Amino acid sequence: MAHEPKTLQEAIQYFADLNNCIDYLANRRWGKDGVTCPTCGSREVSFVPSRRVWQCKTRHSKCQFSIKVGTIFEDSPIGLDKWLTAMWMAANCKNGVSSWEIHRALGVTQKSAWFMLQRIRLALQDKQTGGKLGGGPHSKVEVDETFIGGKARNMHKSRRDRMTTYAAKTAVMGMLERGGKVKTAVLGNKRHGNQMQEIVRESVHPGTWVMTDEFPGYAGLGKDYTHLVANHLERYVHGNVHTQGIENFWSLLKRTLGGTYVAVEPFHLFRYVDEQAFRFNNRKDAFGQKLTDADRFDIAVSQIVGKRLTYAEVTGKVDATPF
Repeated sequence: MAHEPKTLQEAIQYFADLNNCIDYLANRRWGKDGVTCPTCGSREVSFVPSRRVWQCKTRHSKCQFSIKVGTIFEDSPIGLDKWLTAMWMAANCKNGVSSWEIHRALGVTQKSAWFMLQRIRLALQDKQTGGKLGGGPHSKVEVDETFIGGKARNMHKSRRDRMTTYAAKTAVMGMLERGGKVKTAVLGNKRHGNQMQEIVRESVHPGTWVMTDEFPGYAGLGKDYTHLVANHLERYVHGNVHTQGIENFWSLLKRTLGGTYVAVEPFHLFRYVDEQAFRFNNRKDAFGQKLTDADRFDIAVSQIVGKRLTYAEVTGKVDATPF
């Protein structure tokens, strides 16, 4: 068997063989424990090469299953060669990849490419619930918020006149541990101090040094944290007190949204924010070593199981918004 891919070119060649796709995914999904039936959990299964499915020896209605079952690929008629190539591009293109580019590169319709990318973004959602930021001695967490949406100068005058500065924008909150990861939360079209403080308390260990700007909504954080304020009306940096790290993340996010995706509906915004957070959080490993494209792809593949996104959910027929 050919060695596993390290570059996009190698990935396209490697995943052109369906057997390589199945072997790669099976190794990441089940590892050394062996294949497990996703319905009953039995390990008494055998592979059927002619159909490329597994047969569970326990009798039940879903005793045959493919590698797609229980993953973001489930019920998709699109081949794994296209799926895995699209996932490689989404995980590694610094400024994202548009559905039109996937459409042209892989030969699927733009509508299918858009739905594929939304499902891939679900897999890229970082395991943000797996622990809080900070907690170490003198650990520092920067907290800030930004607004995503069209610029007033680009609006028609009739629309601009009836809009306040941020009425047409969506607020996004971010928390960045210096030297660590970023966590995000989409707030909607309004930001409330109580809501934002609650998000900080859910995401950051008590006692951590929390650095914010002068927004009054952060005023109550001093009860649980060492709250340091960088007053942007006076200066952006005062010694070690600043929010430049999280603002760097906002710069990357807005470059992706404005340059690659052009326009994103508020209903879908959290998916695009999660995608950018995945790439940002997986630039380096826990020891500070730079991750390769293959490493990031491997992490993305390890997160495909147990996540399902239907077309009804992604088009708003079923409520899937986080706010």
